[in-house]
Amino acid sequence: MGLEEKLPSGILLTSVEKLAGYARKSSVWPATFGLACCAIELFATGGARHDLARFGMERASATPRQADLMIVAGRVSQKMAPVLRQIYDQMSEPKWVISMGVCASSGGMFNNYAIVQGVDHVVPVDIYLPGCPPRPEMLLDAIVKLHDKIQNMKFGVNRDQEITDLEQARLRRLPLVASMSGPVPGTTAAGSAAAESTTAGSTETGSTETGQ
Repeated sequence: MGLEEKLPSGILLTSVEKLAGYARKSSVWPATFGLACCAIELFATGGARHDLARFGMERASATPRQADLMIVAGRVSQKMAPVLRQIYDQMSEPKWVISMGVCASSGGMFNNYAIVQGVDHVVPVDIYLPGCPPRPEMLLDAIVKLHDKIQNMKFGVNRDQEITDLEQARLRRLPLVASMSGPVPGTTAAGSAAAESTTAGSTETGSTETGQ
């Protein structure tokens, strides 16, 4: 039983981060940026069947200064990349990016000099949405996940610390970074040492059997 159970009704307990996160996730305005066939699925998401207005996102801004979400729907050519970056820079802070479809995420089938092999080479991406093209239901799922990310976003020094912790955890997963060696996040040093000793013992046993 939490503290809120002991208080009279009508009292709301929350934090500034949670309150601001709730307001932000409920008023995300996407920028119109359809590049290829994925944009057709993006248009369908705003129709009556899927009803993007349920999330308060039916207002597609024609100007980037009144938008805070860029949905990159389709492949990004080398000529379009500077335009995309300029629109991203003109968007209001805080802003987020959804890479819709495999062509926007990794170049897809267009593995050539004319197409950017992943829009994350141009702008930072928050959500990667697979598919060729992804269905409107998949885009709605990506938007819900983005809302959850916005809801739990921290502020100020807490935000900087969160970014640092995520970077450190990611670097520990890379086997070639010697300077970041240490226990895997979620495990203890003793557990890592035991795992290493078990691996070493298995290697020695295998060498002995091979020699016989």
